[in-house]
Amino acid sequence: MLSMCLVALSIGADPYPIPDSPPYTPPVVAQKRMPLGPLAKMRERVAELALPGAGKPQPPGSYLWQPTYEIDFDLRGPTRPYVPQPGDIVLSTDGSRFWKLMHNLAGTGHPTHSMIVFAFPDGKLGILEGGPHDTMKCRTLDALAHLYTYESQGRVWVRRRAVPLTPEESCRLTEFALATDGRRFAIGRLAEQLTIFRTRGPLRTAFVGQPHGLDRSSYYCSELVTEACVYAGLLDPLTTRPSATYPRDLYLDRSLNPYINKHLKLAPCWDPPARWTSYPAPCVVELTR
Repeated sequence: MLSMCLVALSIGADPYPIPDSPPYTPPVVAQKRMPLGPLAKMRERVAELALPGAGKPQPPGSYLWQPTYEIDFDLRGPTRPYVPQPGDIVLSTDGSRFWKLMHNLAGTGHPTHSMIVFAFPDGKLGILEGGPHDTMKCRTLDALAHLYTYESQGRVWVRRRAVPLTPEESCRLTEFALATDGRRFAIGRLAEQLTIFRTRGPLRTAFVGQPHGLDRSSYYCSELVTEACVYAGLLDPLTTRPSATYPRDLYLDRSLNPYINKHLKLAPCWDPPARWTSYPAPCVVELTR
């Protein structure tokens, strides 16, 4: 064999000629895999949000039942049509055992979610919420489509604004909503509510937990709602404690925390909470048969 190669080289031939046609087997390129596990599930949840322009289904209707401060499953008729307006505070709860446990450890309970209605610059109504459906961002969402997603998971209530916002107040609320859209959900500071470093306590709430406006890079849901109300001029910045306020406080207008109980009163500027559904009273008869 060696002698044959030497002969080929001596006459200028190439013992290993380069083929004129490409090989049948393409080169192997490492595949870029999509992330698996919790990150993939998180992306799925984000894809299900009623983001503006996402085309998520609108509810067949929008109705409020009779208001009450009771947190129960009863539907108290008659209903009345509901059109969201800037400043309305929406509260909801679902069957998540995790969030129920976390809220119980923090000394509170249902409801476990809170959000606020605002007007987009084009006049359409949206909802601002911190961490909607267990995602990790603050989001501006299509108002009624978003309420519809929570109805399928649990109960939804609305504290309707009894005193309509002035144009200036509504503009401030819109400014805050658009500025905080996409900021992080404050999961770390929310976890602090289970520790001795919490901002909520019989004495400490009078001195900590004050509003920060747009200076924060992250918010949790009830903190975001109260910060928005302070920024829009709807709540007193001197007495409001966003970082020590829970959704249950916004629902009941009373709190186990002495400071919050004294200073956080949404009534009479907001109506008592009324259950929201996508169906009126006649449909209930059919559903309960």
